[in-house]
Amino acid sequence: MQGTIATFDPGSRSGTLLLDDGTELAFDAPAFDGSGLRKLRLGQRVDIDGGEDGQVRQVRIPGVR
Repeated sequence: MQGTIATFDPGSRSGTLLLDDGTELAFDAPAFDGSGLRKLRLGQRVDIDGGEDGQVRQVRIPGVR
């Protein structure tokens, strides 16, 4: 899935993103930490991996693995 970063708190390393269908989805520190990224900016496009439980497992920059 893809979405756009709506909020990001560098202190807690968590935030929210808007999916392409307009749904807001929260992600926590482990999802950010699993990406290997150091920061995110508002409006940035991201790929997300979601678990069967609906939780975000990883937030990544499209095309970067």
